[in-house]
Amino acid sequence: MKKERTTTKFAIVGCGVIAEIHANAIQEVEEAELIAVCETEAEKGQKFADKHGGKLYTQLEDMLRNDDIDVVCICTPSGYHAEQTILAARAGKHVLVEKPMAIHLEDAHRMIRECKEQGVLLATIFPRRMSPAAQFVKKWIADGKLGKLSLCDAYVKIFRSQQYYDSAGWRGTWEIDGGGSMMNQGIHTVDLLQWLVGPVKSIYGRAHTMLRNIEVEDTAVSLLSFQNGAMGVMEITTTVYPDLGQRLEIHGEKGSIIYKEDEIELLQVDGEDIQIPTFEPFRVIPDGHRIQIRDMALAVQEKRAPIVPGEEGIHALDIILGTYESSKRQREVVLDHSDRS
Repeated sequence: MKKERTTTKFAIVGCGVIAEIHANAIQEVEEAELIAVCETEAEKGQKFADKHGGKLYTQLEDMLRNDDIDVVCICTPSGYHAEQTILAARAGKHVLVEKPMAIHLEDAHRMIRECKEQGVLLATIFPRRMSPAAQFVKKWIADGKLGKLSLCDAYVKIFRSQQYYDSAGWRGTWEIDGGGSMMNQGIHTVDLLQWLVGPVKSIYGRAHTMLRNIEVEDTAVSLLSFQNGAMGVMEITTTVYPDLGQRLEIHGEKGSIIYKEDEIELLQVDGEDIQIPTFEPFRVIPDGHRIQIRDMALAVQEKRAPIVPGEEGIHALDIILGTYESSKRQREVVLDHSDRS
């Protein structure tokens, strides 16, 4: 009798900075094994393979012919995600794709449709959701302990130098990066806000290039109307020095939560003495990726949905692209929440 496999076999496409995080996570997860990597720059790819293991391929199509691969991690620049995901799905591989899952909504919907049609899983990386503190806040709000929400804000005030954008030709471009401070850096916090508070109904936004020499925005501000009736503001920039990180402020009729850098800074409800729990130490990188890698490995083995399925990648993308559209048209944009997948 053939022995049942005990590990899920992973491959990584793209051997850049984020691929290192995926490879390290795979090595740390006993249910996962890295068996292949794909990188068009052969020397770069071989160094990566020598360090982390796995056979090197320089062409994605060649790697996808490897029948032993279960899951493909897409770690390439954002503009390549959609087509590479679809190729992997058509080869019968499950896909774990970095954020943003795509840079156009229709591409994201195509990815979801293709994976469904091919019977493979699609997951996207949002490691901030994995934080025990974030999950506590999520349940607290879902249980109605803040009452009716009124004002729900997100702030991402971080620093990226001009040298950062100059370090790779795709950074700061519409064609490959798909956007700037919102699409590349702020998307994690955009996702966290909508995950905690609920869907956004409409946006009035401004997105501009203030200080950097790039095609896309380095600063964006959005006024949000949520489906639950709350209002909110997002301020997202890569021009603030010193780097002030990310912060969420969520206010309701009974109290407030301030969530800063994956820790609960304030949790106060009228008339209640609240003891904030002590959580296990958590770092977005690498802990969030490791949790999602392990979940994907188990999802394949257990034939279940991953913790952050592809459909969840749509929401933040919709908000970001809605901000861009609103800024361009100088009017409020109503988001379309119909299922196109």
